[in-house]
Amino acid sequence: MTAGIVGLGLIGGSFAKAYHAAGEKVLAFNRSRDTLDFAMLSGAVDGELTKDNIGECDIVIIAVFPEAAASFLEQMAPYIGKKPIVIDACGTKRKVCELCFPIAEKYGFTYIGGHPMAGTQYSGFKHARANLYHGAPMVLVPPTFDDIELLEKAEKLLSPVGFGKYSVTTAEKHDGMIAFTSQMPHIISNAYIKSPTAGTHKGFSAGSYKDLTRVAWLNPNLWAELFMENKDNVLNELNLYIDSLQKYRDAIENDDTDELVALLYEGKKRKEEVDGR
Repeated sequence: MTAGIVGLGLIGGSFAKAYHAAGEKVLAFNRSRDTLDFAMLSGAVDGELTKDNIGECDIVIIAVFPEAAASFLEQMAPYIGKKPIVIDACGTKRKVCELCFPIAEKYGFTYIGGHPMAGTQYSGFKHARANLYHGAPMVLVPPTFDDIELLEKAEKLLSPVGFGKYSVTTAEKHDGMIAFTSQMPHIISNAYIKSPTAGTHKGFSAGSYKDLTRVAWLNPNLWAELFMENKDNVLNELNLYIDSLQKYRDAIENDDTDELVALLYEGKKRKEEVDGR
């Protein structure tokens, strides 16, 4: 198998290292030539992905910002041909799918929206890991939902990466869910760390602090683009969260212990309902 990887940051770099570790040929494109050269020197990438060889790939994974993903696909579309399946790895799906599905239809190749549900607070190829996706979920947004053969082929081509589960959904449902499961935690973490108290936390913090602040260490440009592309869903979740926080604030301010206990019990019970003990 030949895998083409576009973008050698944490996500794309981990795809490249995973395919390489599985013994597959890896071709890659990266905006920074230095990163591409380093990836080839390290052995994770076998060569540069170009318009002359992209059509030889079995799978092409585009792991860059959503707008850049659509731009790359439009530029390379005439050279892709019918062999590769193209899958993006962007954090939102509506905009990129809206742009990319028509391009694929126009030029006669197969494109599927994708989102690997794995990552770290770090970015860049140096933090990429061949096992980043081992056991992780992979979300797929296909052009049609009745093409079982296409989905099976996509899963087979992705199998060297080691995903543990595949979910098939629409771009709209993906973005609604991801606003809650991914984007809100990044906003909450990033806002929480801005407390003046954070500067003196050492010696007074443990697991709770580390868990809550881990993803505050993010890529600002990437996450700003993702938040703005999913503005409606993010605002909905933000408003729900702010309303909920206000209830806790009011109970504490008003010395209403009964209400505070009720709120805390409600949250504990909800966690048990959703995720178990």
